[in-house]
Amino acid sequence: MINLKPTVIQALDNNSELISLLGGPRIYFMVAPNAEEFPRITYFELNNIDEDYHDDTPVSSRVSFQISIWAKNPGQLSPIAREVDETMKELGFYRTSAIDLFEDDTQVFHKALRYSGKFLI
Repeated sequence: MINLKPTVIQALDNNSELISLLGGPRIYFMVAPNAEEFPRITYFELNNIDEDYHDDTPVSSRVSFQISIWAKNPGQLSPIAREVDETMKELGFYRTSAIDLFEDDTQVFHKALRYSGKFLI
């Protein structure tokens, strides 16, 4: 199993255009500490499975992440999503889905981006 969480967060944090669009370094693992901070990003690993084997030993992992963008203004979602997409593709991930959502209970717009990639262990 490979741990790509540090790699993903570092790459997103290093994207200066993304940080500018967010209004600061508002990228969090699973839950934002301030529920009223918008726009923001949360991320988590969806799956991490062994994929290729050599002599019964895994040599690669298929890793999937969800990157969620949260905003009060729906017009903020697409520019942020483009920067996230560019960053994830630079890391070797490909996008498997992009879903526009609206959270009725909090009145927040949510774009869920899912990525997958195969990486050597």
